[in-house]
Amino acid sequence: MFVFKKPFHFFLPVSLFILSLSAANAQVHKIKTIIVDAGHGGTDDGARSEYEGSLDSKEKNITLAIAMKLVDELKKEMPGVNIIPTRTTDVYQNPREKAQIANDNHGDLFVCIHADAVHLKTASRIIGHHRETYYTTRYVGKGKNRKKIRTKHSHIVPTRYYYKLPTSRKGTSTLLLAYGKTDLKTNSMEESDMGFDIGSNDSTLNINYDSPEWKATALLYTQHYFKRSYALATDIQNEISTMGRDDLGVWQREKGIWVLEATQMPAVLVETGFIDNYQDERYLNSQKGQQEIAEAITRALIKYKSQIETPKTNGSQDVITNSK
Repeated sequence: MFVFKKPFHFFLPVSLFILSLSAANAQVHKIKTIIVDAGHGGTDDGARSEYEGSLDSKEKNITLAIAMKLVDELKKEMPGVNIIPTRTTDVYQNPREKAQIANDNHGDLFVCIHADAVHLKTASRIIGHHRETYYTTRYVGKGKNRKKIRTKHSHIVPTRYYYKLPTSRKGTSTLLLAYGKTDLKTNSMEESDMGFDIGSNDSTLNINYDSPEWKATALLYTQHYFKRSYALATDIQNEISTMGRDDLGVWQREKGIWVLEATQMPAVLVETGFIDNYQDERYLNSQKGQQEIAEAITRALIKYKSQIETPKTNGSQDVITNSK
């Protein structure tokens, strides 16, 4: 079990920013815009099911199908919220574009849909026999008269067919950027020329983006985003578990997910299931499975929105526990 606490190791010059930020966070935050991202797309297939007997699924198609159902559910159940998909067709968008869409639309939440995969084991079976030729070498004589003699042989050997085995791992997990890597959000926003959008919902601070004060304030925001990302991820996994699907928990990623690093908002990535598991692949390709996952994530978002928009009467403790 790990306990995470917000570090407050900042110098006096940024204290006013910290106090202003704390006051802003004490206000009720309204969820006005949710960004839904279908992972991969276009020339980027994502993971593919390659085991024997698979449906030859492409992750990009599964993510788009679930994401579009999620968009429909959210629009129906949360009519007052602006729901924006990053893509609605099979097109390629690099992660920087996806983050740009989310930031330009001032998203309050970023939900990315993916499907999981693992490295598969290879097996083989005998499907017949064939004759195989091989040679042996021997030497006769000595000195200058020494000669190499190669003899041709043949024998019957099995003909083997090699194939991939499906994984036994199945279920849903939700990923977020690791708490200890929250500075990646700050760095990515700075390097991508996106700036750091405080937003009217969060603060009215007039910040010089090149100043140490901005960096300190940005760090506070990204750590704040982590806590909210963790809360949303937990809500999603709780809803997944009520469906009877395997709940693989909430996981923190150290690196490798740009859309979680560069989005200026709480962000989660839902690994909906394993594309190379026999049961999961069929579930993820079914209308029933896609709809159930979309509805579960919708319920989690409704719960999260209610929690965020409910005024807190007592100061909340700045601690998050991760049992994974």
